[in-house]
This record gives sequence, structure tokens and C-alpha cells, in this order.
Amino acid sequence: MTLDYSSDELSALVDKVRTHFSTEFELEIGRFEAEEFLEFITGLVGPHFYNRGLYDAQSALMAKIDDINDAIYQLEQRDDAG
Repeated sequence: MTLDYSSDELSALVDKVRTHFSTEFELEIGRFEAEEFLEFITGLVGPHFYNRGLYDAQSALMAKIDDINDAIYQLEQRDDAG
């Protein structure tokens, strides 16, 4: 995966990474290092989170389809003649 962020989004993420490293590790890193770290993390865990998002979306869609199927079933006319 590659980073596909607008320059504003990338700048905000880089600032958050730099702040995290400074706060948690007392380590000052530059913008280049923060961007490289973001690319590494994106490649490492990005596909997992992306696939999980797809799975969650599919599950939500299937739940809605089940609701629609139930509603259609409730509308079916019953043959009480037999």
C-alpha cells in the first residue's frame, strides 16, 4: 500500500507521528523520518485494516439484506385456501 493523502492530511499525520515520538520516547524526528515511518506502518498493517474494513462493510451490508428479506417475507400473501 502507498500513502494516498492530500498534502494537508499528510502534514497532519506527520505532525501527530512527530508529537507521539517526542511525547512517548523523548525522541525528536524530522518530517522525512516521520513520513518514512508512516509509509512503513502503512505497508505493514495497512492491508490488514483495509481488509478488515471491507469485511465489516460486507457484514453490515449482509445484515441490511437480511432485514430486507425479512420485510419481504412479512409482505408475502399466504394461501389460506388449502
